[in-house]
This record gives sequence, C-alpha cells and structure tokens, in this order.
Amino acid sequence: MELVRKNIHMDRIKSQAATQITLEDDINISDSKPDAGKLIYDRGCVSFDEVKVSEDHVTVKGKLTFAVMYLAEGESMIPSSMEGCIPFEEQVYMEGVQGGDSVKAKWDLEDLTIGLINSRKLSVQALITVRLTSETMCDEETAVDLYHEEPVEYRKKPLEVLQMAVKKRDIFRVKEEIEIPQNYPNIFQIIWQSVDAERVECRPLEEKISIQGNLSVFFLYEGEGEESPVRAFEATVPFSGMIECHGSSEGMVSDIEHSIGNMEVEIRPDFDGEQRVFAIELVLDLDIDLYEETRLDILSGIYGVVKEVEAVSRPAQFRTFLGSPGGRTKVNDRMKLQGTDTHMMQLLHSEAQARVESKEVVENGIHVKGDLQVQTLYLSSDSKVPYGTVKGIFSFDYTLEVPDINANSIYKVDADVEQMTTSMIDSDEVDIKAVVSLKGTVFGNRTEDIVTDVAVSELDMNKLNELPGIVIYVAKEGDSLWDVGKKYYVPISQIKETNEMTSEEIKAGDKLLIVKGITK
Repeated sequence: MELVRKNIHMDRIKSQAATQITLEDDINISDSKPDAGKLIYDRGCVSFDEVKVSEDHVTVKGKLTFAVMYLAEGESMIPSSMEGCIPFEEQVYMEGVQGGDSVKAKWDLEDLTIGLINSRKLSVQALITVRLTSETMCDEETAVDLYHEEPVEYRKKPLEVLQMAVKKRDIFRVKEEIEIPQNYPNIFQIIWQSVDAERVECRPLEEKISIQGNLSVFFLYEGEGEESPVRAFEATVPFSGMIECHGSSEGMVSDIEHSIGNMEVEIRPDFDGEQRVFAIELVLDLDIDLYEETRLDILSGIYGVVKEVEAVSRPAQFRTFLGSPGGRTKVNDRMKLQGTDTHMMQLLHSEAQARVESKEVVENGIHVKGDLQVQTLYLSSDSKVPYGTVKGIFSFDYTLEVPDINANSIYKVDADVEQMTTSMIDSDEVDIKAVVSLKGTVFGNRTEDIVTDVAVSELDMNKLNELPGIVIYVAKEGDSLWDVGKKYYVPISQIKETNEMTSEEIKAGDKLLIVKGITK
C-alpha cells in the first residue's frame, strides 16, 4: 500500500517581540540656514538600515529623520526649514530566532518633541516603538488517497486550508508633475513640503498586481519677484499602475503592506520655460503576501478486511482565512490655541495620522482603540509672527466584526485617515471632522490529525474466529457503517448490499445483518 500525498505550503509566525527606543540629542542648525527665532511646524519618520539576526537576538540599525520649519530672528517674514537625523542601534531579545531567519520590522513614532535651545541649536526628543516578527515557511505533506491491491476500506474528510502562493518584496514607482494655477507666482524655492500616498489599494490579478491610490501634496514656497511672496499650494493627484507578479491570480487573499521609500521633489519649468511645476518621484516599497484558499479531501481512517491495517496519524497545524473586516469611525472635535499662541487668520494646511493603540479579541470581533494626531499650519494675525501651528490628539474606538475569531487567531489591523476637513470656528479654535478607516486581516489556526503512514500486519485469526460468522447488530447512538465494518472486518459495500441500503446513514435502533467474510 502507498499513500498519495499533497504538499501544503504555509507560513507561520515563529517569534514576535517589541521594544521602545528613546532618542534625545541636540542638533546644530546648519551654517547655511538663518538663526531660528520661533519653531512653527515639524514632522518625523523612521527608517531601518539593517535588521541583523543572531541566536535569540535581533539587532536593529536605523535612524529618525526629522524636519522642522521655523521663523528666523529679525524682521524676515519668510520661514526657513531644516532636516536632520539621529541614528540608533538596538539589540532586542527574540526567543527562538537564529541567524538566517527573516525578521520583519515595523515602527510607530509615539512622540516627537522638538524645542529651541538657542538660535543655533535644537533639542530633539523622540519615543519609537519597534515591533519585530519572524516568519518561517513550512510544508505539510498530507495523505489524500491510497493505492492498494488488497481489499481495504478508507475514508476521507474535507479540509479547507490557506496556502502561501506568493511571498516577495517589490517596488512601485510613482511619477507625477503638478503645475501650479495661473494666479500663483513662479516658484523660487520650496520652504516646506509634505508628500504622502493615501488610500492605496493593491489587488491581485492574473500574473500581476493592480495598484492605485492618491498622492497628497502640500508645498509652502517662496515666489519669484522683489516682494518674494510666500504661497501655500496643496493638491491631490490619483495614480495607478501594475507590477508583474508571477503566481498571482484574481481572487487570492492578499496581505500587501506599503511604505514610502525614496522620494525626490524638483522644481521644473512649464511649457513656457517658467518655474511652475513640482515634479515628484517616489518609490512605494511593497511587502507582498498572497494566499490561495484550497479545499482538500484528506484521509482520516483506514481498516483492513484481509489484513490488520491501521492509519498512523499525528496532529498538524493549518492556517485558514477568517476574513478582511473593515469599518469606518468618525472623529469630530476641536483644537484650541494655547494662551501664548498667535491668533489665527487663515488655515493653510492640516495633516493627520491615525494610529492603533490597542486591539483585543472580543466575541465575534476585534475591539480597536487608537488616536488621531492632527497638526494644522495657519497664517496668523500677528505681522511679527506670521505663522503658527496648533496640534491635537483625539481618541477613537471601533469593533470590527469577525465571526468565528478566537484567542488563537492571527490578526492585524491598520488605521488610515480616509478624509479630514478643518475649519476655523473663530481666531482661537479649529473644528475637526475626520473619518478613520480600519482594515483588518484575520487568519485562523486549525489543528487536524493527518495520516502519515500505514501499518500493515497479518490478521489475528484467534480474534477473528471469536467474532460470530453471522450477527444482527443493533446500532447505537453515534454509530456509523464505518465503525460496524471495522469491528467485524467487513467492507462497507458488503453491509449495504446485504441490508439493501442505498446510503451509509444509520440511526440508533437500526438492525444490520452482518455476515463475516473471512474464516480460518
């Protein structure tokens, strides 16, 4: 006898770890920049240069990159900006990992505080959370059929599993040119820029992946001319495209993460040779996992008729797909200026980040708590301090519906700002209306006994002869033809034929005529 096996290719989480990194440094303003009088606006992001794995440890090397906009000392009404970075290296204990393992690193910038020590020096403090996940690929050989020459009975059971079809990293390039309106002055130099990829959707197709989203841009720039006017310009530009992906097909379960890698912004001339075009080139780094839902009929039991035949089994872990739940929650609130802030005259730009703080499995769902961090740049009514900023943090919570989820399920939830509007209530208060979208990916863990081998031996004739040659068997609660046939070494087809049965269903109290087929 020979088992027919089917290989199931899966990924599993080997280990997870998290750590918080505190950064603090004093940064000198570069010599080419004017003295700083007042800080206005800031942002920060984290990048990883190296993730090195050794036995039970992971060393993460990276840097915090920050940018700050400020007003120079003196009477200049034109803001300045500068960028800087703080490198870091952290060793994290991660039980079970070994050199050569693949470890994925993600970050959250929990806090960024930039202060002014003096006109030539900044104080930068940051708190970063780093989350590490080690995944490993595994193959599970499962018996799906049996080749045999001697009479034998076997049965199967259905198994729905999620197989790994594609696991790779790739990039998608976005190139856009945005021309400013005719009533805007020509661009002399960029003071501040903010470029982000929003509402990015990745969908697997046949041998490729479709990518679409919006490029959200904001520029504060100094215009050409003697008056050197400062103008704010923002726009949203849709983008779309395809990348090749061998093994992809439409309908696959996708878990595709994206982040902005390299980005370049240039000022280019328009058709008339005037500097009126922002040229943007950025790279989206893609972490692609594609899964295929497969239904198999696997062997679940074997018994012999002319020989003792037993299935050798062991428990195995399989991954299933429970769904990609999504939802939206509204955030309606207000931001109020502090007593020392200058009064608002006009809002120039607002940006927000949605962050998941905690998530917990509840009955038929995932309860998510998070916060929305909002920062608004405004034109003030004070000619001596023409710009200012107001910040706010607002909490949200939502329950994603996931039937059949349990404590052993594997899940992740991402939050994004789907839309946001800000408006002045008065010169000291801003109204916030935002919609936060939540999207989850949920996998189940399922344990099933799989047949790994078949043990064959000669029949115990003494045991066989103790069985009656013919018997009326009265079915008990929970009995099946399989149980009866295995007990008396009789094929199921023979029991059905003897009792003129058209199906294998029996119920308690049914009487079955059993005729033993083998005698000594």
